[in-house]
Amino acid sequence: MTIEINGTPHDRTPRPGQCLRTYLREEGCFGVKKGCDAGDCGACTVHVDGKPVHSCVYPAFRAQGRSVTTIEGLAGPSGLHPMQQSFLDAQGFQCGFCTAGMIMTAASLTEEQRGDLPRSLKGNLCRCTGYRAITDAVNGRQSAVCPAAGAAVGSNLGAPAGPQVVTGTARYTFDLDVPGMLHLKVLRSPHAHARILSIDTSDALAVPGVEAVLTHKDAPDRLFSTAQHENEAEDPYDTRVLDEILRFIGQRVAAVVATSEAAAEEGVRRLRVDYEVLPAVIDPALAMQPGAPLVHAGKGIAEGIVRADANVVGELHAGIGDVEAGFAASDAVYEATFRTPRVQHASLETHGAVGWLDDDDRLVIRSSTQTPFLTRRAVSRLFGLSQDRVRVVAGRVGGGFGGKQEMLVEDLVAMAVLRTGRPVKWEYTRSEQFTAATTRHPFVITVKAGARVDGTINALQLTVLVNTGAYGNHGPSVMHHGCHETVAVYKCANIRTDAVTVYTNTVPAGAFRGYGLGQVTFAVEQVLDELARMIDMDPVTFREINVVRPGDDLTAPGGHVPDLGIASYGLDQCLERMRAASLTTDDAPDGWLVGEGMAIAMIAAGPPGGHFADATVTLLPDGRYELAVGTAEFGNGSTTVHAQIVADELRTTPDRVVIRQSDTDVVRHDTGAFASTGVVVAGQAVLRAARALRARILAAAERSPSDIGCLTADSVAGISLAGLGPLTESGHFDGTPRSVAFNAQWFRVAVDPDTGELRILRSVHSADAGTVMNPLQLRGQIEGGVAQAIGATLAEHVDVDSSGQVTTAAFRQYHLPTFADIPVTEVHFAQTTDAIGPLGAKSMSESPYNPVSPALGNALRDALGVRMTDLPYTADRIWQALQP
Repeated sequence: MTIEINGTPHDRTPRPGQCLRTYLREEGCFGVKKGCDAGDCGACTVHVDGKPVHSCVYPAFRAQGRSVTTIEGLAGPSGLHPMQQSFLDAQGFQCGFCTAGMIMTAASLTEEQRGDLPRSLKGNLCRCTGYRAITDAVNGRQSAVCPAAGAAVGSNLGAPAGPQVVTGTARYTFDLDVPGMLHLKVLRSPHAHARILSIDTSDALAVPGVEAVLTHKDAPDRLFSTAQHENEAEDPYDTRVLDEILRFIGQRVAAVVATSEAAAEEGVRRLRVDYEVLPAVIDPALAMQPGAPLVHAGKGIAEGIVRADANVVGELHAGIGDVEAGFAASDAVYEATFRTPRVQHASLETHGAVGWLDDDDRLVIRSSTQTPFLTRRAVSRLFGLSQDRVRVVAGRVGGGFGGKQEMLVEDLVAMAVLRTGRPVKWEYTRSEQFTAATTRHPFVITVKAGARVDGTINALQLTVLVNTGAYGNHGPSVMHHGCHETVAVYKCANIRTDAVTVYTNTVPAGAFRGYGLGQVTFAVEQVLDELARMIDMDPVTFREINVVRPGDDLTAPGGHVPDLGIASYGLDQCLERMRAASLTTDDAPDGWLVGEGMAIAMIAAGPPGGHFADATVTLLPDGRYELAVGTAEFGNGSTTVHAQIVADELRTTPDRVVIRQSDTDVVRHDTGAFASTGVVVAGQAVLRAARALRARILAAAERSPSDIGCLTADSVAGISLAGLGPLTESGHFDGTPRSVAFNAQWFRVAVDPDTGELRILRSVHSADAGTVMNPLQLRGQIEGGVAQAIGATLAEHVDVDSSGQVTTAAFRQYHLPTFADIPVTEVHFAQTTDAIGPLGAKSMSESPYNPVSPALGNALRDALGVRMTDLPYTADRIWQALQP
């Protein structure tokens, strides 16, 4: 049979049952992505005889005699297809994993279809952008610019990898052809708690193509944490690569390595395991009760678990002042309990890695990770290898949101490579992403607050229960972080926090955008909103009376954080934007209930305890510059900002800056792309390296460091730069001191009292980001954060039944927001310059997420007259809340 692919005939016969997506990728069309393999996300969209299809559910044999066009073949001989150019001009992408499919769908639309994008693009999901930039792209709006030399910072510079993203040539984790590659598949536990008594591997090993079966008996007898932090003491060491004790449904039992995915899957089906089923505990409140099943019996303080005999991995019990006296002196006191569910990161690129041994028998891991250097450290220790014998590479990463600050696949891939001596690939399915990767931590938060009639908050009390699931990765840190900035943003003399993080026999939680702040802010901001109502004060004025100001300490129960302070202040401007929004009007359907609400949030720029970045900048022999920095790119935009910093400091244009990144062999140490550090930590290292190189270039031309005017894009004091290179300088930053960023969100909503349907009439966000390095990119980060939080507020929830089984294991069950679900958000920037961040910038990748849920909760309360305390706010729950 023959299939024409991008104008070239291909005569390889597909395997029985093979879908078009895998066939095309085997033919080298790596722009065709895997996001779901269920026809839900559209990342695999291609044209068959000019019509868009989801190639993951299109049988390959049906393409016989047809013309198939992928993103690689969309461009013509004269250049990019108009839709590719439009996505490049509008920067209609962030991580870019969905972009090829989105472009293929958009390129097929008629003029009429472009007039109804919510319907026309309903089959294509984007987790990053919030869809506004995609709207601009489809409508042909140009936003990106090519700045002049020395004028990059503050401009709408497009992402350096933009041309590769829109043509499908950007290389993500699995976009490479490794000869002789084996495939790994995993048998997962059917029980929430069990002990493996025996595993019979004989039938699995008899399957043609199966090369190895790995069990707990083959695994190193070392504990580790899947969480990755510079300070390893932040996380309990409670995990093994393969364990004989299984603690949640979906945990690894054994791995089969074979020459094909089909053979590996068949090998998994033929494994015979004898289990001893153990008592399980699913509810975190019950997990702390005397006599409850112990999730990690036999472990304790030595492993970083504070009370293993009560399933408590971490806790905080601390106070400031006297809360009872504060409540007694208050004119109004309000208390409520709030619940936030598990939420999936839903990065369109699932977790996965490819490993092999290089020519020097060094272990190489190519992974979809936010932490290449910390992953190298963890793999080295697990397998007793020196770090120079391990190389970790991150290609372009298809979304992270904190989920890839974990080592969920690299350890087992490394074990398989070392066992077989062959290249090995392991790519999570979408179902595994829901049932075996991490989620956002579910919280139960009780907040009690008291205020005087003049608006002063007198007392604030938090009682917090965090469900970390079967393993403690990030659990204690998320609890501490969530309970800090949420109260530190307010001046209050009497605060009490009692918080515990608890093990249960459920899918583990982990790092997620906001890192606990989104959950606790959801509760605190709604309780304060209710207090303002009780004393008849508008919510903006109430916050203006109580928020911290420049010079105030950022204190919260648990101790003062000495390196954290207010290095610039724009919260007052953010609050003024909220007041201005409330003075507007919006049309709502007749008979619908209308309400408005706002909330604020504060976040630290980086984690405590150190976050390190090193960068080098080199003047190349041809007069261009090379930047080497460890930060991974997954739509966070740090690569663009780093290029802008180098270009401005060296008075050149960004296109003359070559970037090498996220490869432990070719760049220096970087803790990782998490905790909002890509600009404020790695960017500071880049700035220092660029300034050091500039001084050296000026010295080579016998000019003083202050004589910057003689440096141009291609010469210094009339001397060609091409004659001076190579010259290299480095920069380092250890992540301290740290500043804080502020965000405020406002909504006006309408609710149909007959159905519970909620519509967002207007969305306004104000951000104190310091110097806005790239307005277009920063706006996109904020829109994406708001959109993701809207999804978590109105629809998203990972459900776990009474047995511990995840029951929402596909996008169509989970309801990731589509184009039609997300409103346009008006984004405003406060005018500030930070005294700590590079060139005055502050972090802004996580913080827009945090005030969204409480702002929607407050708007809903205003509309309904009823306070809803459990997420998500689905239509059925809203309708039920309205019933007498």
